[in-house]
Amino acid sequence: MPIEGQVARSTIIVAASPKSFDDAVQTGFRRASKTLRGITGVKVDDFRCKVEDGKIVEYRVSLEVLFILEN
Repeated sequence: MPIEGQVARSTIIVAASPKSFDDAVQTGFRRASKTLRGITGVKVDDFRCKVEDGKIVEYRVSLEVLFILEN
C-alpha cells in the first residue's frame, strides 16, 4: 500500500511457460521488473493451460502488478 502522498498503479501481465505455473509467474515478474520500477506486489489473477493432442503444453498466468508512480 502506498504511503501518504504516493500514488500506485497496476497493470496486467500475461505470461507463459512450458514448465509450470510457478515458472510462468516468475517469467512474468522478471519481465515486468525490466520496465516497471517500484513494484510493491503481484497478484495472480488467473491460471490457464494450453492443450494440444490431449496434453498440457503450456501454463499461462495473468498477473496484476502493483507499482508506485515516480514523482
